[in-house]
Amino acid sequence: MRADELDPELAAVVDEIEALGLPEWHALSVGAARRVEDEVFSGDPEPAVADVRDLAFDGPHGELPVRVYRPEAALDGSTPPARTLVHFHGGGWTLGTLDSIDGPCRELATRTGAVVVSVDYRLAPEHPFPVAVDEAAAAVEWVADNAAAVGGDPDRLGVSGTSAGATLALAACLHRRELGDSAVDVAGQFLLYPIAGDDFETDSYRENADGPLLTRADMRWFYDRYLRSPVDAHNPFAVPLRAGDLGGLPPATVVTAGFDPLRDDGAALAERFDGEGTPVEHRHYPAMAHGFCSLSDRVAVAEEALSAVAGDVEARL
Repeated sequence: MRADELDPELAAVVDEIEALGLPEWHALSVGAARRVEDEVFSGDPEPAVADVRDLAFDGPHGELPVRVYRPEAALDGSTPPARTLVHFHGGGWTLGTLDSIDGPCRELATRTGAVVVSVDYRLAPEHPFPVAVDEAAAAVEWVADNAAAVGGDPDRLGVSGTSAGATLALAACLHRRELGDSAVDVAGQFLLYPIAGDDFETDSYRENADGPLLTRADMRWFYDRYLRSPVDAHNPFAVPLRAGDLGGLPPATVVTAGFDPLRDDGAALAERFDGEGTPVEHRHYPAMAHGFCSLSDRVAVAEEALSAVAGDVEARL
């Protein structure tokens, strides 16, 4: 599944990041890692979106901030309500903010015409599993209840996420299926390089143990901060491949990258979806690395991938 060489455009970006002289995530304190993540990955607010608003609601663990992106069509009361997408940022459940995922959320809103609601869930280690899962499920419910107020359509509701955020998007769907959140009808899940398993000896973990952009040691570090004990690793809300059954879930798009330690997680997830009755589109990009869709302005293959995901959102919602 791995390409012989990293895409040249992506390799140039990786070289620029490595030239900053930053240690890997696992070599930093949580506070320092968060500062670096914000400095490196929080860019200018582009592309332009008609309306961006910071809101919050009372969640299961206190006030839960969200950022709502509304394209022009969602502001026009004469048009039908827009499709609606609840998005969860990545960062190993430990890093990430509304600002660090701002660019991709703007891209999703402008490319799909969707109202995008980005969720600022609580982070580990201060708030370990299952806090983020509780908040992800609550956010989907809140958006379904309030979509019409922001120009969205609760009957065309999807969830999306990157990396750990993709895991939370999937966990919210599992939560709905297992706990009977019948008021919430999710029509699609869009999972970009999800964390789905906890086996650090897969082919992709061995091949990409030293990165680029994400290493095996980083993933161990993230899991150690997210899970309260080894017992949590057996909970499918934390590690989705532990689920006994992955059927009966909303149609999925799973994006994987050849140079990503998480490649085989995503491939196994897509295979189980397909075999257990959840419709799935597996989009694999052999010459890409973890997080590549955030580089659509620099890397042609990332632009192609983001456009494909946007097309899936439009088709399913």
